[in-house]
Amino acid sequence: MLDFIAMQNIRNFSIIAHIDHGKSTLADRMLELTGTIEPRRMQEQVLDRMDLERERGITIKMQPVRMNWKSGGKEYVLNLIDTPGHVDFAYEVSRALTAVEGVILLVDATQGVEAQTLSVLSVARELGLVIIPVVSKIDAPHARVADIKTELAMLLGVEESQILGCSGKTGEGVEALLNVIIERVPPPKDASGTRNRAEAGAQGLIFDFGYSDHRGIIVYLRVFAGQFKKGDYLHFIAADTDFIALEVGVLTPNEQARETLGEGEIGYIVTGIKKPGIASVGDTITQVKRPAEALHGYIAPTPVIWASVYPESQDDLHILRQSLDKLKLSDSSLSYEEESSGVMGRGFRCGFLGMLHLEIIIERLRREFNMLLVVTQPTTIYEITKMNGSVEEIYAPARFPDESAVKMVREKWASVMILTPPDYIGGITQLLYDHEAIVGRTETLPERKVEMHAEMPLRELMRSFFDRLKSASSGFASLSYEIIGLREAHVVRLDILVAEEMVPAFSRIVSARRLQIEAEQLVDKLEELLPKQLFELKIQAKSQGRIIASRRKSAMRKDVTGYLYGGDVTRKMKLLEKQKRGKKKMLARGKIDIPHEVFLKVVRES
Repeated sequence: MLDFIAMQNIRNFSIIAHIDHGKSTLADRMLELTGTIEPRRMQEQVLDRMDLERERGITIKMQPVRMNWKSGGKEYVLNLIDTPGHVDFAYEVSRALTAVEGVILLVDATQGVEAQTLSVLSVARELGLVIIPVVSKIDAPHARVADIKTELAMLLGVEESQILGCSGKTGEGVEALLNVIIERVPPPKDASGTRNRAEAGAQGLIFDFGYSDHRGIIVYLRVFAGQFKKGDYLHFIAADTDFIALEVGVLTPNEQARETLGEGEIGYIVTGIKKPGIASVGDTITQVKRPAEALHGYIAPTPVIWASVYPESQDDLHILRQSLDKLKLSDSSLSYEEESSGVMGRGFRCGFLGMLHLEIIIERLRREFNMLLVVTQPTTIYEITKMNGSVEEIYAPARFPDESAVKMVREKWASVMILTPPDYIGGITQLLYDHEAIVGRTETLPERKVEMHAEMPLRELMRSFFDRLKSASSGFASLSYEIIGLREAHVVRLDILVAEEMVPAFSRIVSARRLQIEAEQLVDKLEELLPKQLFELKIQAKSQGRIIASRRKSAMRKDVTGYLYGGDVTRKMKLLEKQKRGKKKMLARGKIDIPHEVFLKVVRES
């Protein structure tokens, strides 16, 4: 068990920042400087475990790591939780910050304060955490260190002398930063209070978990009181389930087993549980013999968008179910429920935190479980008030009722904050108008930046708004948002027919004012993506009971007269006529299999 002095020598902190401001690179240098990782094992983004994180250059999952550092003749334990920067994974950030006492607020010396910087800063302030402002990438050719320090000082209301500078690439300033962490971040509080520490019941808050085929669920927790030992009989309070601690330990960053995990520490417990749905983020772990009260947990994440996921072959449905169960064990923000479609068969309706989250999950299913999938067009939740007065929530375009049965439709809206240089205000304003936004106040900030506020339908925010914002601002604008509630929506359902058969995966709910444009764009895209058939392929868009757009893709043509040599021309004519009759029959009866790549491209490019 850690004594009082050891508690004073623990520092728990996170790194928070806008996406691509250097969090993972700074973490790499800290691990290297503290000797946590040997130089021969060192690599870029060492805390990013997934291939997708390395390929995209972003952090998706938070990752805790324990480091040892000597300062002022004393040995200290530094527990770092690296966090994602993308707006889709803000929930990961909020969980990480609940387990620490301080944060490093990282700001890129070439870009300055961005939208997500303000968003994560507000979370840290709400939790009362110590904030250490740091300017990163000070070695960059276009670094504006002095200007960014002034900007940060005004934002935080502190002296510029309190703002540090560092380079995760070269290591400059990182040693000084480690010493400042020890000075400014307070040690963990003694949660046992005036009680006898030996008798205090153990309390641990689960902030994340993983899964191993051999050891079951591995929970990552912050110990707020008492201690946990290997072999302890433990209890999930919310799940009301007992288990035995098969192993306890810390992450350095690999798992390092220990006999005990003490108060104030961050570590892991191997549960041996292989059933999904037992462990949950925000649950409290305590001892069976000396139970403690539940800690204040987390608000469960609410899915922002929904999409149906079907296996390409119905024989793989059980594999898809098992795959989603395993992903759920490492991603608590994923939600899903089984559903059935007359055309697509059985599959799962999945909830995601955003478009990036959807892409990551689908890609993990493909890579880690070798799944071939059909993914429907993502949509948000709509509240439908029918003519008979009944109210129903719809999150699948195929379930959207006929217009004649609908009295009113309501949808979720989002409050959006955009930071941009003033040169791009015109283009961004036009973009907001195109996405049905209501533009609010605009404020001029230091360092030639403008803060724009707007409110817009959530469906429009998910319609590639982030990518289009980057294009409209040459990459200089940044975005953060929060959901603000339900408002009346003017939307209709758009269906796609291929070979005169409706394809539910292509159905979508679109703005009434943009119906014709969306229909034309979608049939054009499908004409380009769908492979040629032996018969002429008809592609149609249908809405409100009528066809509003149509394209025909010509058939593959086989040269049935190629083997003929000379002779009467009527022989060729007869063969061509026979081919024509065959194609007519196929057109009437023809069925096509749409490759899963087409579904994914339509989702990604819409």
